[in-house]
Amino acid sequence: MTSERTRWGLILLIWVAGLGAAAQYGKISVVFYRMEALYPGVGHWLGFTVSMVAVLGIVFGIVTGAVVAAIGFRRALVGALWIGAAMSGLQALDLSFGLFLLTRAIEGLSHLGLVVAAPTLIAQISSERHRGAAMTLWGTFFGVSFTVLAWLGLPLVDRFGVLSLFAAHSLIMAALAVILHLALRSVPALPRQPLPQISELPKLHLIIYRSPWMSAPAAGWLFYTACFVSILTVIPPFIVPEWRGFVVGAMPLASIVSSMSIGVLLLRYIQAVQVVQLGFGLSALSMIWLWSMPGDPAACLVLAASMGLIQGASFAAIPQLNSTVVDRAYAQGALAQTGNLGNGIGTPLMVALLALSSYSAMAGAVTLLFLSGLLVHLLLARLRAAG
Repeated sequence: MTSERTRWGLILLIWVAGLGAAAQYGKISVVFYRMEALYPGVGHWLGFTVSMVAVLGIVFGIVTGAVVAAIGFRRALVGALWIGAAMSGLQALDLSFGLFLLTRAIEGLSHLGLVVAAPTLIAQISSERHRGAAMTLWGTFFGVSFTVLAWLGLPLVDRFGVLSLFAAHSLIMAALAVILHLALRSVPALPRQPLPQISELPKLHLIIYRSPWMSAPAAGWLFYTACFVSILTVIPPFIVPEWRGFVVGAMPLASIVSSMSIGVLLLRYIQAVQVVQLGFGLSALSMIWLWSMPGDPAACLVLAASMGLIQGASFAAIPQLNSTVVDRAYAQGALAQTGNLGNGIGTPLMVALLALSSYSAMAGAVTLLFLSGLLVHLLLARLRAAG
């Protein structure tokens, strides 16, 4: 089902819900250095306060796509917001560490519901003309959310403590649930799909990942996510101190600006997958520059801008490659799955390469990942052309 006009107001509301979904990661990341004071003595288990969400994303990404298509996209979005609000509210009560991890696990399921249902609804309420721009806007939700948390969340924490950030997140998610429950009533409900049996799930994974249409955005996204967070983590120490703060703060913004300007412009003339391919190619070249000049500020910003093309166009590719809303939901679920996998393996891999080998080994690995993303998209494009 395609909308004849683009409902930008509702798209912005759903995008704000996406900021709340990204904050389910970001609210821990931005205060991670304070979490030890909240839970002293837990040692390396503290890392699970972040990764618990990613683990469930790896396991249940495609399952979530099937469940969302079965219960309905509007209901799934609002329900996921309520679950997220409830978990953040519980986290604000100073829970024991075990209970806190349990709420993070449940919050991971809420996150999956949001990142599958929200972009599918955005594609539904966008006209063909504006869908690329709308999906590119959605692709900025992670970077914008982290920036907002840094600008507004950290001052809140400085004044009222870590638990206040969880409480604020809970209130915002609850307010969005109410607002979107009312706003989404005007969106036509789509036919629901039967909920797959547990025995059917392995076959469903096989069907999705064998499809060069449903799997393409997810396949590229694996290599992108393995690089993006890890680069922001391992590159800063190589930047000269007088430029380090500016460059680290500007890199996510350069990615967003590139996605919403150059990326949107390119989508008017070429297919989203071609923009993604261009982004991977430019990212590989930028990384070679950074390989030869470690920590160079200009190379860092060009690299971030190049990755921005991958970011937005990957989401825009989903409705371009998949005409039915069910296939789009499955593609979103696969993208969530591979994205969590990439986030889970990227940073540990780069840190290990730096510790065990050298900067060159790390830079070479990142370059290889970018080239792999380009090659997998070229291969899948050939498979689609072959029918």
